[in-house]
This record gives sequence, structure tokens and C-alpha cells, in this order.
Amino acid sequence: MKLKELLKDISVLAMTADPDTEIRDVRYDSRAVEPGDLFVAVQGLQSDGHRFIPMAMEKGAAAVLCQRKPEGDVPYVQTDDSRLALALVSCAYFGHPSEKMTMVGVTGTNGKTTSTVLLKRILEDVTGEKVGLVGTISHWIGDEEVPSGNTTPESYDLQKLLARMAEAGCAYAVMEVSSHALALDRVAGIHFRAGLFTNLTQDHLDFHKTMEEYAEAKALLFSRCGRAAVNLDDPWAEFMIRRAQCPVSTFSARGGDADLRAEDVRLSASDVRFTACAGDERVPVRLGIPGAFSVANALTAMSAGRLLGLSLADCAASLGRATGVKGRVEVVPTPDDFTIVIDYAHTPDALEKVLRTIKEVSQGRVVALFGCGGDRDRTKRPIMGRIGAAEADFCVITSDNPRTEDPQAIIDEILAGMPPEAPKKVICDRPEAICWAIDNHLPGDVIVLAGKGHETYQDVNHVKRHMDEREIVAEHLRRNEEHMT
Repeated sequence: MKLKELLKDISVLAMTADPDTEIRDVRYDSRAVEPGDLFVAVQGLQSDGHRFIPMAMEKGAAAVLCQRKPEGDVPYVQTDDSRLALALVSCAYFGHPSEKMTMVGVTGTNGKTTSTVLLKRILEDVTGEKVGLVGTISHWIGDEEVPSGNTTPESYDLQKLLARMAEAGCAYAVMEVSSHALALDRVAGIHFRAGLFTNLTQDHLDFHKTMEEYAEAKALLFSRCGRAAVNLDDPWAEFMIRRAQCPVSTFSARGGDADLRAEDVRLSASDVRFTACAGDERVPVRLGIPGAFSVANALTAMSAGRLLGLSLADCAASLGRATGVKGRVEVVPTPDDFTIVIDYAHTPDALEKVLRTIKEVSQGRVVALFGCGGDRDRTKRPIMGRIGAAEADFCVITSDNPRTEDPQAIIDEILAGMPPEAPKKVICDRPEAICWAIDNHLPGDVIVLAGKGHETYQDVNHVKRHMDEREIVAEHLRRNEEHMT
């Protein structure tokens, strides 16, 4: 592809590169550059890609796309925003794959993963079409699973993934759209047929600094979609509606004055049941994922279905066949006298919701085992401690993904939010903490392993060490059984 074809949607300030240069591929990592590539120098959060222009040229880059003019005899294209340019160039390079599918984006702090998985299931069941999914746990191209890193990949990698989906015959692509992706233009060049907002609670304030900044980032989705649906139960709903540049419908799990609402909600240890109401239409819904938040997740998926022209009855029928999502209120096999649940809850709101859900069905104590991630929003740590002490009968404070921070220092900040008299145990080593919780359970207890969810590793000093909580539980129970026989 010629350079000038890649630059059609780019604001060019200055240029010394030959527009007819044949470009082999696009790269934003200088280490991956091969002869004939276009290297895009992006100002990153950790490092500045402009520093690596000499390396890219040594490796044979045909041209450089950058914000600052490079030194020396370098064929370059200067633009005012190279991060945005990377997204738009990537769209062009892969032939604008998002235009070949119906795109649906879901944003919010919590509920994105379950909502998108449910929507993928609904679309497959009702339309019979192949559906792609861009998600936190993994990406899917129809039935093919593709490992994921970030919730929303870097723009080049996202366009490459969407191109694979389009080539595989996907008619729809459902995407979890993170605030980072919106703020950093990873989804630039994509028009969403429908955009959904789940909720907004404290998270990522290390990046966004304030809740208002965080909300503004989320609201960017509604400037690039054809229609939107917003969770009316969330305090930030009106903010999102005001920012939307498209028609907006609403949904409510509390039976409020919304376009789609849940009534007659019934919760049990195995499922949720409710009546979905839209105008005069009333449809019974059963979803086999326990917890009050499952009602909101079901409504998010059903609202998306309605925006795409599906009937409530068809959406409800599909939800009745849906199963749980790995790492979201996932029950781990244990002996009959206690229960272990794994959940990804790593924000104050998510921890509070999962603990309250478990309290509704628990016959004994609710034991919360959790920590907080390192190199992330520190202000939520004492809040997590306060919520754990308030909502659980007993807390085991441990490590999460410490990354480059001292795990004990993170724990100390969690403990600062807990009353001194709160029943708790502090064990820094997470596998050891899990084993302690199992060994010290009481009959009827529900032990909630919060924070890791679907993750099967622990991030320590940029090294991802294998750590699957399911394996830890199974192995410890096996050893205990052997010891007793």
C-alpha cells in the first residue's frame, strides 16, 4: 500500500517522505520494525516513541509518522497527534474492517464483560450470524478464542483483530470499550451502531485524576455511535445522556421510569428472574447467573439487542440458555459444608456488590479475601478496606497484582480504611492466604476470592507468574483429603 493511501484521513503538517513510497506494514514498536515499514512515533504513558526513530531507521523503516520533526536525514510525515494518526492509518491499512460489520460498544466501570458475553450469545442465537468479541478475558472470532491483553487493544492491534473477524465472516463485533481506549484514541475511526453505558464507580484515577475526567472519557463513546442506551440507575446517567450526540434510550433494574425496566425481581442462589417491561410489553426472563447485578447486566444486553432490532422475547429466550462467565461469581467445587466463589471485583463498587450478593444467599459467614493492585489508583485502597469490613463477616487481606510496589505497603493502605476491631487476618502471600481461609472455614461459610477473577497469573515486577486460584483451591483440598485418609 502506498504511503499517500494511508494518509488520506491524516492531518499532515509537514512532509519529506515520498507519498508514493510502498509501505509493507505499520509499526508503533521500533523493535518490531522491518524493512519497508512505516514507523509511527507515539508519545506513550511510559516512554516517547520519538526516541526510537533512529532505531526504526536502522532497521529499515521506509518513513516515520511523528509529531516532532526528527533529526537528520529521515523521510517523515509530521502530524499534530501521532496517537490519533496511528489509529486512522491502521484503519486504512487493514481496509476499514469495522465498516464491514455491525459494531456494538459497551463502556462502564463494572459489568462490561458479562454484558458483552451475554450479547454475543443473544446475537448468535437470534440472528444465526457469526459474532466477534473484544473483551477483558479473551477475544473471540466466532467460536475461536484469542488471548487478550488490554481490555481494548492498541489501535493497530485492534484493527488487525477486527480484520480477522471480518475475514472470518463475522456480521457483528461486540466490544468492551475502556476509558483508556477512548481517551487514547484506540477506537478512533470506528463508528458503533450501538453504544451502551453500564455504570461509573471509582477506578483508574491514577490515569484520569478525577471522576469528572473519568466520566468525560467514558462519554466519548456516545459521540461515535448511532444510538445509545444508558443505565438510568447510575448517578452518572444524566451526565452521559447530556454528552450523547445520538438518540438515547434508558434501562433500569429498579423498575424506574426507563424505556426498558425490570419488575418482579426474584433472586436465588442459582439464578435471577424478573419481568422485562418495555411500554406495554412484558416478557419473563431467567438468567442462570446469581446476584442482583445480573439483572443490570441482562438489561444491558437486552437493550443492545433492542437497538439492533431484536425482540425482547428472543433476547429473553437466549438469556435463559446462557451460563456464567469465568471469574464472575464463579463457584469453585468444594466439600459440601462451605463454598468458594471467585470474582474479578477489584474496585470498591464491584467488591461491595459481590459481597452483598453473596450475603443474600449465604447460610453462614461471608469471608472476603482481597487486596489491591500496585501502580494503580491508591485512593481506592482504604475504601476497599472499609467496604470489606462493612460487608463481610471476616476479611483476609492479601496481595493482588503488586507490580512494582511493595505488597505489604499496599496492604497497609487497605488496613488504614478498616476499623481496628474488624475481624481480619493479614497474609501477604496470596496462595498461602487462600489455603489459610480454607483451613479456617466454618460450616456454611462462603469464601469470596476477590480481585483476580479470570486471571491465571500474578504480576510481580513486570513478571507474570502463573497463579490460578482454581488450581490452588483444588490442590489444597486434595492435600487435606490425603492427610485425613
